[in-house]
Parts: sequence; structure tokens; C-alpha cells
Amino acid sequence: MPEESYSEEMKINPDKPVNVDNYRKLVRSYLDLHLYTSALFWADKVVSLSDGEPEDVYWLAQCMFLLKQYHRAAFLLKNKGLHKTHLVCRYLAAKCLLEAKEYNEALELLSCDERESNYSSGSSGITESINSLLDQADNTIKGFPVPSLHSAVLYLKGCVYEALDNRSLASECYKQALKRDVFCFNAFQSLVQHQMLTAWEENDLISSLPITEQCKSKDDEWLVRSVYESLLKKYHSVPPRSVVQTHPRLKGNLDLRVAEAERHYYACNYTECFRITQEILEEDPYHTTCLPIHIAGLVELKKTNALFYLAHDLVDIRPDLAVSWFAVGCYYFLKGKTDPARRYLGKATSLDRLFGPAWLAYGHSFAIENEHDQAMAAYFKASQLMKGCHLPLLYIGLECGLTNNNRLAEKFFSQAQTIAPDDPFVLHEMGVTAFQNTDYNEALKYFEQALERVRQINEPLIADKWEALFNNLGHTCRKLRRFDKALEYHQQALVLSPQNGSTLSAIGFVQALMGNLEKSAESFHKALGIRRDDVFSTSMLTIVLEHLVGESPPYTGEDAPGVDCPSLLEMKPEIPDAQILINRTPPRIADEMDMTDSFQDENNS
Repeated sequence: MPEESYSEEMKINPDKPVNVDNYRKLVRSYLDLHLYTSALFWADKVVSLSDGEPEDVYWLAQCMFLLKQYHRAAFLLKNKGLHKTHLVCRYLAAKCLLEAKEYNEALELLSCDERESNYSSGSSGITESINSLLDQADNTIKGFPVPSLHSAVLYLKGCVYEALDNRSLASECYKQALKRDVFCFNAFQSLVQHQMLTAWEENDLISSLPITEQCKSKDDEWLVRSVYESLLKKYHSVPPRSVVQTHPRLKGNLDLRVAEAERHYYACNYTECFRITQEILEEDPYHTTCLPIHIAGLVELKKTNALFYLAHDLVDIRPDLAVSWFAVGCYYFLKGKTDPARRYLGKATSLDRLFGPAWLAYGHSFAIENEHDQAMAAYFKASQLMKGCHLPLLYIGLECGLTNNNRLAEKFFSQAQTIAPDDPFVLHEMGVTAFQNTDYNEALKYFEQALERVRQINEPLIADKWEALFNNLGHTCRKLRRFDKALEYHQQALVLSPQNGSTLSAIGFVQALMGNLEKSAESFHKALGIRRDDVFSTSMLTIVLEHLVGESPPYTGEDAPGVDCPSLLEMKPEIPDAQILINRTPPRIADEMDMTDSFQDENNS
């Protein structure tokens, strides 16, 4: 009897249907609590109770997406035909296909015709295609503002294009997404972090954004514009518009501090860059934007122990991130172990093939062993991924120079200088190219500009990596017969790197040309003490000693027959292809690479 009454109570009264809204709220609350399985279970019941309301179907698909059931969610939305009537459902279905790596299907869903789905159309027609796409399904679901939804669709389409290696159309979609909604940081971040914009394209983007129209007040407009400009201008020593002065509360904002550290890195001020990134990571140890810059700073400052512990920590906690294996690869590279470095850097690129720093370091691992073809292949890949960065172009130019293709090297150095006109490494390489083209006045101009830029860096001491710059200044001044200045530069290089045999040889040669034969012999002796097999020093020491013997009488006070001893400026010693090192200074995350210059006898000058 009690069981029968209980059964009667459990029967649903058709006159009092279930309040579906309560279950909808329940689904949302479970989603907020990240209990996705519970949310999926009750979302499925809500769809049945509401007889397949589009909004309920969308939230059911959303639960499937959060549980990584991508194909299931996409099939549900397409089977119900909601991708044709509701833009947010089309967006979610395409998002599922993107996560499932079904790139062509995702593009087809986001495209208006078969021609565009082949992703062959140019950027000129992308705007018309976008407008047509957004007008196809205009039914809205509560809670999704139209501008934000349109921006999200365009951003997603850019992600699909980028996954298909069509970066030009991806860039255009990101720009259009940002114009639809200037607060869509995803689109902005893709343009900036993936280095899709050159300096002048950055200026065009900021000026073209409808910030005034979309911001409610002048303060909002100033905040958005100044924050974006601060994040963009990495080649500026200071941001053109100080957001911190206008909004003092943003002084400690980590994203803005990362941008500041990046500016110091590109200005070659590695000590200050490292100081800032270290402070950031103390507050947020796994700040993903900061980590690549921090790792690069550790490499430049050769802090192997700190890099070792950081790499282990990252791999233990986030082995799914490319930056974790990038840190491991950089550690082995810094230790000179190129094979494991390549293995781990290759793993980083496999996890995220758009991660440009890993491709650069991968190229360095080949360049350090003079494997030019493999190095250039990696650098070209990095160049495709980092259009707005000068480093890949600089490295490609270095490899061209090392293979004696000076004309092509000069072309790439010029392109790098267009992006980063004040970078001392670029200026130095332009000087090396001019020197090899025997344009010594032009070479001197570039070397002096590089030196001026190095001295502007706020470092307590000039780094020893600039020894090559001082030596090359000395070689150039010697070619221009400014011997006093040449000797001064070589001596400064010797201070930076005291045990450098080539520097001592260069000093000895300049001293010989100045007629200071005793000091010249002493310098060549020191050079041979460091490099016993130095042919140039051996030959020059022999010549200098012969002249010293010829200049000195055998007995004091005794008449000696006249000795015809021409000066070193007039003689023509038989030194076949005497070698004077013209050093190429490696810019970032790389050991020193030398380039020998087959140097013609100064006496013919």
C-alpha cells in the first residue's frame, strides 16, 4: 500500500510540467564548478525536456567540448542543422573540428563557398568573404554580444588558416577580428606573439583600430591604446606612450613588465632583462609569456645552473608545453651537447610547430658545427613564423656569409636592419660585409655605429662577446692606415678576451707596420704561446726577427757594412694567403662563429 502511494506521487502531473529553467541553472553551475560530466548528464536531460531547444542543444555541445568529445559535439550541432541558423553554433562546431585537427572541415564550415574552402583566395577578397559568412546565420543565443561573437568567429578562422600554414590570410583574419572587437586580446596576441607584423604594420594596425568608437570614455580609449602600444613596440627603448604614468596602478602589471623585459632583450641589455623576468617569475613562476624571454636571458648570461633547475621544473609540471622542452634544449646547447639539444628542441617544435624561438635555437645547434644547410633550413622556417622579428634574417645572413655568399648575406642583413635599425649585431654584420667587399670606409662607419650602440647599453661592463667588434674595428683602421687607432682597438679587444691568439697576432702585425719591431716580436711570441700552429704568426715572427737582426750591428762601436733593410711597409714577404680573422659576432643564443678573411699583404696598399 505505501509503495502504491509512492508510485502515484512519483508520476509527473502533465498539468504541472518540470521547471526546465531550474535544470538549466544546474547545468551552468556545474560548468562553473568544472564538473563537466555532471553538467553533460543534466544538459542531455534538458535537451529532451525542452524538445531540442537550440540554446539547450548548444550548451549540451559545449559540455561535450569541455570533455574533449570534439567529434561528438560537432556531429550533434551539424545533425540538428544549427550551424546553418545560429552563428554561435557554427562557431562551436568549427572550434570542435579545429581541436580535433580536422582543419579542412573546419575551414569548410567557416567558408562561404568552395573556392574559399581551398584557402587559395587572396587577402583582398577576405573582407567580402567575412561579411558574407557573418550574415549567413544571424539567429542569436542569449548571452553572446554580436560584436564579440563576430570577432570570435574571425579569430577562429585565423587559427584554422594558421594551422594550414596560410599565415597571410590568418593575419588578415586576426586583424579583422580585432577591428570588430578591439578588446579581443586573443587576436592581438596571435599577431604579436607569432611575430606576424613588421614595425610599420604595427603602426598601421593601431591607427586603423576603431578604439574611439568602441570605447565608452576617453579614459577607456587611452587605456586600450596605450596598453596595446606598450605591448607592440619591442624595438623601442621606451614605449611611445607611458601607460604607467596615466594609470599608476598598472605599474606592477606582469604583462606590461614582460613587454618591458622584451624591449631590454632586443636592446641587448640582457642583465636588466633578466632582472625583470626574474622578478616576474618570483610572483608568477609559470607566466607563459615571460618564460621564453627569461630562458633566452639565462642563455645569454650563461647561467647554466639556473637554466638546469628551471628546465627540470617545467618538464615535471608542464611536459605538454613546448617552452618546457625549449628550456631543456637550450640547457644542452649551452653545455655544448648539440645532439641532445637538437632532440629536445625538435620535441618542442613538434609540440608547437609555430614556436619560433625553438626553431631559432634548433638552427643554432647546427650552425655551431658549421652544418650550414640544416641551420639555414631551420632559420628559414623561423623566418616564416616570425615575420616581424629581425633575428631569423640576421642568422640567415650569417650562414650566407659563412658560405662565402656575401651578396646574399648583405641582402638579408639589409632586411634585418629595416626591422631593427639600431641593433648592434646587425650593424656589426653590415660592417663585416662591407669589409669583405673592400669598402673599408663603409665598414668603419657600421662598426663605429655598432660600438656607439653597445656603449649605450646600460651594462656595468662591456660583454666579452664584443671582442670581435673591437678587433674588426682594428682590422678596418689598419686597412685605412690608421695604425694608432687600430692598435688601440686591438688592445681593448685583448682586455675583453686576454687569451685570444688572433688578437695578439693582430697587435703584433700593427706594431710591425708602425716600425716597433721589438714589441711586435713579443706579441707574436705570445700569440704562438697560445696557438702554436698559427702560420701567420710564425711567418711574421720570422720576418720581424730578420729585420731586427739586420737593423742591429754585430758589435757595438764597430763599423758594420751598410745593410739595405727596407721598412715593413715596403717589403713583400712571401706569406701565401695570410689569415687575419674577421669575426662575426653571434647575436642571440649562440657561441662565437669566426669567418676567416684571406687578407692581402698590407705592403701592396
